[in-house]
Amino acid sequence: MSNILSSKKNKISLGKKLKREWKRNAIVYIVLIPVIAHFIVFQIYPFLLSFYLTFMDWRIIGDPEFVGLKHWKYLLTDKLAWKAIWNTVMFSVYYILPTMALGLLLAVIINSRVKFAGFFKGIFFLPVVTSFVIIAGIWGWLFGGTEVGMVNYILSFVGIEPQLFLSNSSQALAVLAGLSIFKVAGTTMIYYFAGLQSIDRGLYEAARIDGASSFRIFWNITFPLLKPIHFYVLITTTIGSFQIFDSAYLLTGGGPSYATTTIVYYLYEQGFTSLNLSYAAVLSYVLFSIILIISLIQRKYLGQDSKHY
Repeated sequence: MSNILSSKKNKISLGKKLKREWKRNAIVYIVLIPVIAHFIVFQIYPFLLSFYLTFMDWRIIGDPEFVGLKHWKYLLTDKLAWKAIWNTVMFSVYYILPTMALGLLLAVIINSRVKFAGFFKGIFFLPVVTSFVIIAGIWGWLFGGTEVGMVNYILSFVGIEPQLFLSNSSQALAVLAGLSIFKVAGTTMIYYFAGLQSIDRGLYEAARIDGASSFRIFWNITFPLLKPIHFYVLITTTIGSFQIFDSAYLLTGGGPSYATTTIVYYLYEQGFTSLNLSYAAVLSYVLFSIILIISLIQRKYLGQDSKHY
């Protein structure tokens, strides 16, 4: 009998707690309702729907037809898909570390209290706020495959023959990576600059008193204390590198000979050109899995002991 009364008392107290919690935070829950609804409708639902489509055959017109693991099996033998994945990995190799290094270098420059630091900061950040279409057009002109191209024009002064660049399967991917580095380096610079500003200046003064050189100060103080920034920039640049699409779409169209066909570009071709939405959904899950696995590995081995500012 006492157990029943105790249980009823606990139920009543739980109900009172919930009622009290609602009264205290009702406005918060009300505000969260549209946010949660938006997340469910535009994030969760498309995610589940796309997974459902991987087992169907649907080309927009007509009803989806269940085909089981047909598209997943085709992926295993699709040489172009694996080439696209390999191209994306190589693009990441060209892109990630140079972006981080350039962003850190620019941040160190504007943090060293040089004259007109604000002006340089604006110049370095300008590509970030400039339309990617405009930058891609300029990049295409710079690396034009004829003597008219600015880079080839400069190379002619040192006796180097004109290079094809965007039409050369061994050069095109690196040129696209250079475009992305130029576009994103300003954002990376801001991240590193914020990290540099948070470092205690007393550490630098103590190191100088001990006779440490500028390089030793940077390597033993600045670089290690920027570990949280390194980790964050590494994660964001890795994700960005595996989602590269616009530069290939604007400058090379995935060529030459599929040398710049990345996984996202191939996904686009399957989904919007061939209208093979089911196979495009499979590719999207492959991309999601790759990014997730790499991010978890980075978090495990590089994100430990990172104290955020």
